[in-house]
Amino acid sequence: MTPIAEILAAATPVDNGFRAAVPTDWLQGRTAYGGLSSALALHAAQGVEPDLPPLRSAQVSFIGPLSGDITVTATKLRRGRTAAFIQADITSDAGLGYRAMFVFMDGHPSRVDFQGALRKPLPPPAADATLYTGPDEFFTGNFNFLDLKQDGDRDLGAAEWLRWARLRDHTGIDPMVELMAIGDALPPAAFKLFGKDFVPLSSLTWIVNLLTPTPRTTDGWWLLSARSDHAVAGGSSQTMMVWNADGEPVAQAMQSVAIFG
Repeated sequence: MTPIAEILAAATPVDNGFRAAVPTDWLQGRTAYGGLSSALALHAAQGVEPDLPPLRSAQVSFIGPLSGDITVTATKLRRGRTAAFIQADITSDAGLGYRAMFVFMDGHPSRVDFQGALRKPLPPPAADATLYTGPDEFFTGNFNFLDLKQDGDRDLGAAEWLRWARLRDHTGIDPMVELMAIGDALPPAAFKLFGKDFVPLSSLTWIVNLLTPTPRTTDGWWLLSARSDHAVAGGSSQTMMVWNADGEPVAQAMQSVAIFG
């Protein structure tokens, strides 16, 4: 496994960003795992200005495959009194493979304080729990996982995942970078509809809204969910959530997934 901090430490500065190499143990098929790409892109965006407020939202497009040597660049599009919009691109020899719009914004006084019912009071894995780690040649080898079959007393739906996940090595990286790296660690929810058959799926877009300016958890554990309620004509729309080990919601997302079979 290759820690993300090690990838960043080995990066070479270029104008508006850096050049880095995608280790083979971070590949997802023929492309870099989307969470790694998003973590590297956010790191570049954070370097555009030294005093950016917290990340509030990310709009990601997975345009094409990325592997080997890549170039990550970020550009300020606009910074107003409350929000900064930063575009980040990742290219390789094959061309543009990734583009994201990151929105950074401070909190400010508001008459509205509506937190809904997003809390998820499920205990994180015990110290002696049997965890799953993927093969070394696949990006999942950088994680520990524990799948849940129920959400409290409710059985999971036909196209729904609920999984505890943590990076095996998350030292030395910004908490937001860690959150982007882990937020895409679930397989697409529609994958469960195919049973034991393998069908290629690929994320197209990912929209993430951060629910806290300071994400933190215990022992690196984050609870991830993904659910598709509509998968037809080769496309699936899924909703996603991330909670910390205390059950506090930290991110809410939606993803569009292509199904090739």
